[in-house]
Amino acid sequence: MAGIYIHIPFCKQACNYCNFYFNTSLRYKDELTDALKKELILRKPFLENETIETIYFGGGSPSLLEADEIQKMIDVIHQHYSTNNLKEITIEANPDDLTEKKINEFRKTDINRFSIGVQSFYDEDLLWMNRAHDAQQADRAIKAVQDNGFENITIDLMYGIPTLTDEKWKANLSKAIALQVPHISAYSLTIEEKTPLHKLIKLHKKQNVEESKSAFQMQMLMDILTKNKFEHYEISNFAKAGCYAIHNTNYWKGVPYLGIGPSAHSYKENLRSWNVANTMKYIAAMDNKKPMIENETLTDENIFNEWIMTGLRTQWGCDLNAVKNKFETEWIKELMTEAQPYLENKKLLLKDNVLTISTDGKLIADSIMSDLFRSK
Repeated sequence: MAGIYIHIPFCKQACNYCNFYFNTSLRYKDELTDALKKELILRKPFLENETIETIYFGGGSPSLLEADEIQKMIDVIHQHYSTNNLKEITIEANPDDLTEKKINEFRKTDINRFSIGVQSFYDEDLLWMNRAHDAQQADRAIKAVQDNGFENITIDLMYGIPTLTDEKWKANLSKAIALQVPHISAYSLTIEEKTPLHKLIKLHKKQNVEESKSAFQMQMLMDILTKNKFEHYEISNFAKAGCYAIHNTNYWKGVPYLGIGPSAHSYKENLRSWNVANTMKYIAAMDNKKPMIENETLTDENIFNEWIMTGLRTQWGCDLNAVKNKFETEWIKELMTEAQPYLENKKLLLKDNVLTISTDGKLIADSIMSDLFRSK
């Protein structure tokens, strides 16, 4: 099994916290969509002998494209890849793009899952982040997608925002539950270097994130959603039974994927590669049938550390039995030595030789994983 990720780098406006590759002009939209189809054909050998299980349109804002432009890319995948077991086709969408007309057009495509970038149901939070939509559009978009027969929906929410009080965060979660959204991805606001938000904070024009506030709101998140029968299957992801994101779950389990589009990453076995993060250079490269790609061959230490990181982020954890012939025995012994303090204070759990992070441990997950990584 394998997945295909297609990066659509267009946005109406720049969210001040975003560090993904994007641009706010649609000037070269036609040229880019043609280039994406060309790359799908050119890169077919990367997933030779693999069956495609998931397709994910991310960005950027893929919902800025017309539905038929999305479907034409899906058609290319059907024509050139094995799609007999294709289960999930997701499109990321901004609420302001999801008009009744647009949703009706998407009904004619193979899209069967929406990822809606809500972030907050409060206008002051959305303004603080420089989002393009307002709270009313977020509410309306979710209901409109549901009314048009789409049941497989996830929404993104963000916490730790300086304007987001604990009461408002609780209300955001209550709103999502009341809307009967079966999957919620919730992320702590992080300040990435070279973003507008990073600059504004340095200039004291925006308030910085408080770590204690983010930690408390993460605790609220876990308490409220698990009490409402959401399964906390990955650090930032919660789902009702049977509603896990297949594409993302496969990523965490090390299933190969092909990344299409400027800045998109690909992975299989011990190889990671990524496309040039420049739309014009990307288009020219595809016109010349010479993709501009950088490659990295992962070392055994890289693979070991990624196994720790992706495993501990999920409810499935790190299965020590499954890798006894994959990594050196001494590495596993060293891992357990480093893990011992966290096992003693119940931040890590060990059951049936599977290492997982406890609920309390999730509040310091990054620190735990960093301590367990192998370093040269």
